[in-house]
Amino acid sequence: MENKVIKVNLGKSSYNITIGRGSLSHAEKYLDLKRKVLIVTDDNIPKKYVQKIKSKSQKAYIVVIKHGEKNKNYKNYLKIIQTLISYRFDRSDAIVAIGGGMVGDMAGFAASTYMRGIDFYNVPTTLLSQVDSSIGGKTAINVTKIKNIIGTFYQPKSVLIDTDVLKTLPKRELNSGIVESIKMAATFDKNFFGFLCSCDDIIKNSENIIYKSLILKKRVVEKDEKEKGLRKVLNFGHTIGHAIEESMNYKLLHGECVGIGMLFFSSEEAKSKIESALLHYNLPTSCKIDKRKIIKLIKHDKKAKNDMISTIQVDKIGSYKIINIGLHDIAAIL
Repeated sequence: MENKVIKVNLGKSSYNITIGRGSLSHAEKYLDLKRKVLIVTDDNIPKKYVQKIKSKSQKAYIVVIKHGEKNKNYKNYLKIIQTLISYRFDRSDAIVAIGGGMVGDMAGFAASTYMRGIDFYNVPTTLLSQVDSSIGGKTAINVTKIKNIIGTFYQPKSVLIDTDVLKTLPKRELNSGIVESIKMAATFDKNFFGFLCSCDDIIKNSENIIYKSLILKKRVVEKDEKEKGLRKVLNFGHTIGHAIEESMNYKLLHGECVGIGMLFFSSEEAKSKIESALLHYNLPTSCKIDKRKIIKLIKHDKKAKNDMISTIQVDKIGSYKIINIGLHDIAAIL
């Protein structure tokens, strides 16, 4: 089957996202690996994926981070930087991230800050990272339980998505990942939302799901690369979702938290439809929360300013509103 290619048009920072089955075996066609390469991955990623990139590289070194969002921290960021220094990486060399969003965020942040920026390639291996963090150039680490508080906008040179890697993911990870697709559909495309509500095989439909999700996100990113306005829509479900994720010490997966978060900012009509979509994938629609903890975490949200926060609300599937509300109003919603 022929690969799908999406061109993200951002002027000098433009890049291609290649989507296809088995594309990892031909990584050298899409990534410039004829140089010194640092592969950043985590201990949950099958070694064969890392070896495929290593075997295609002129000279490769590997940094393995313990999996889990709580490990997206300064200590591991410094581990990457110290490795770059010890092997004398310079501006002609590159970093390749192989893993989920945690790996991509942290490796991208290291690439953006080392020597004020070296080339970065992203090879996302979870559905969540393939439909979401693979595009847009957001990089970050977490500090003192505040999610993504230190980061940059730094576009990759290229993104390679091999849908075959999804076959090794647990069902829960797949279901969690599709929430970001549901988010995009709920805010922009009611027909795609309808398809997701009836899809009975994520793996079989993965290429189309990823492609459609990224096309929707591409239109937003191209119009608002640095999140000055329109790009805020991508945060639907994230205001409360991130806070739930952190307050529960990441016992729930990111997608599960975002799914619950979307329900707080939907009309009764939209809420009912989103809830049905979540239940279709055996995703949670509620959880026990500590309201005080949630409000405290939301105060540190990057969209919060002077006790006001920019939120995305969906009244009808396929549309959205950006509304600034007070933190006291969020307390009432909770």
